[in-house]
Amino acid sequence: MNLIGPSDFRARIQGDQMARLRRYLRRTVLPFSEHYRRVFREHSLLPEDMRTFDDLSQIPFASKEDLAGSPANPATPREFVLLPDRGVLAKRPSILLQTLLRGRAAVLRNLEREFRPVFMTSTTGRSADPVPFLYTVHDLNRLSLAGARLFEVCGATPEMKVLNMFPYAPHLGFWLAVHGGAAAGVFTLSSGGGKVMGTEGQLRFLQKLQPHVLIGMPTFMYHVLHEAAAQSLRLPTLCRIVLGGEKVPDGLRRKLASLAAECGAPSVEVLATYGFTEAKMAWAECPHPVGAPSPGYHLFPDMGIVEVVAPDTGTPLPPGHAGEIVFTPLDARGTVVLRYRTGDLIDGGLHFTRCPRCGREVPRLLGHISRRSGMQAMHLDKLKGTLVDFNVLEHILDDLPGVGAWQIELRKLHDDPLELDEIILHIAPIGDATEAQLVHRIDSQFARVEVHPNRIHFHEAGELRRMQGVGAELKERRLVDHRPSAAMTAPTSSIKEVRR
Repeated sequence: MNLIGPSDFRARIQGDQMARLRRYLRRTVLPFSEHYRRVFREHSLLPEDMRTFDDLSQIPFASKEDLAGSPANPATPREFVLLPDRGVLAKRPSILLQTLLRGRAAVLRNLEREFRPVFMTSTTGRSADPVPFLYTVHDLNRLSLAGARLFEVCGATPEMKVLNMFPYAPHLGFWLAVHGGAAAGVFTLSSGGGKVMGTEGQLRFLQKLQPHVLIGMPTFMYHVLHEAAAQSLRLPTLCRIVLGGEKVPDGLRRKLASLAAECGAPSVEVLATYGFTEAKMAWAECPHPVGAPSPGYHLFPDMGIVEVVAPDTGTPLPPGHAGEIVFTPLDARGTVVLRYRTGDLIDGGLHFTRCPRCGREVPRLLGHISRRSGMQAMHLDKLKGTLVDFNVLEHILDDLPGVGAWQIELRKLHDDPLELDEIILHIAPIGDATEAQLVHRIDSQFARVEVHPNRIHFHEAGELRRMQGVGAELKERRLVDHRPSAAMTAPTSSIKEVRR
């Protein structure tokens, strides 16, 4: 029987995290991080000041803008890399003892493994220049540990076979699956996604491997399973689909489960993961049936601290409150960023209770995750100044029956920069609904955000996949803005158009 209440559990977890953070700051970050030496000096902070969880808020936030650098804030990615000072290391009692017991050469080899960068991933660079994140061998071991835990949470066992369809790139998702599969002892075939093997290559792997688990980006996963169903492929062993890199609305889960059922896999669980380059790890939901409430993303409290703060003020919020996700690593090397503001909003907040499905006692992020950058204002007569949250539009379209692939395009009327904004919706229909029925469904659902598409274009599935860049882009283009300067023209293709 579990006699530890949520508040005791939270206190125990956060107390351990703060002890780890003090040790990490004292021994690793402040001696070797140019950026954080300066920050702690400017704010008159010491590692010993981090006594309680509330003290964490004394450390200033970091953001993507800090990493990219600017005239106002000239920090560069290099300033966030831990660069060890041999003089500092040589004075450590532990180093002196190891040198006596094992010899100087062995100690130097271990320090190289701990601090020398040997690997890199990168942010995707959709809204800014890509930012590199460096890993040492120490970090790669942590990546393997985080990946193995993610595989375990998702229910992958050594008896299973996994097809990793993440794109081959310096992308966290791909390498986490590679290292995690190896560390978990699960056979994992990494296809490299559409850019490397193309759709036909993925379908061949599906047939020959007969995987139990598929891992990949949601849009590309939908495309591959759509093609598999169209070609009547049989996938009777498939029991789990694990998605990362994009949001996973409930409607998309249902559509993927339906496609899997068409391929002979009637009881597939569709799980989401959440991760970002700056964390050097990702977290997953534990298995649950499609349509059932998500048990949330299971965190690794010994590897990093997750906070939820008020998006506007940065004030830390109590458990269960919606807000912005902030992350601090507890043992990373290479590139290190403390209290990193992700720009991601979690609507169910952070929870410190036992998972109702798997029983694990770890903190969990509960609810839907969306990007603050998805919020765009359009101050034009056509839209009457309505603030449009494109995160909501994505959920609406993914949840709509009869709508398969889709893309929202923003343009100017007549391609005139001074004219009104237009919203053009491109969709590839699925199922038996007529175009008139789909238009009616779209109209009724878009009323929730008080805007409507100016035009709806109906496409064949293959054509819309090309527009999205499926298999060619790291992340498929589901929202495109063609308004500035009208330099890009509308797609020229055989489409059916409904004018609004």
